[in-house]
Amino acid sequence: MRKLRDYDAELKALNDKARQLKLRKREQLGELVIATGADALPIERLAGVLLLAVEAADASTKEAQRTRGAAFFQGKSNSRSSARRDDSSPATDISSPHPTPAAPGAA
Repeated sequence: MRKLRDYDAELKALNDKARQLKLRKREQLGELVIATGADALPIERLAGVLLLAVEAADASTKEAQRTRGAAFFQGKSNSRSSARRDDSSPATDISSPHPTPAAPGAA
């Protein structure tokens, strides 16, 4: 005869694991904000920057953001030092890999 499964215990274990994963994700996001120096930004600006990244439509912008992020984690760029500049610095603009003047007609 087969052993009966305790579905309640399994469900509880899965819920506990999901809760732990959510907590770990939240902690890692906080650590990332601090590591990039974005914790120095006003909360409204940080939210705006994140929304711009999420709303990015063209593939070249997304790829530039991904490349810059990968370089940050690999330590191959000066992202860490440029992210700690003052709020007027264009180096913290995540929509482009390098500060460049706005193109005519760009929004």
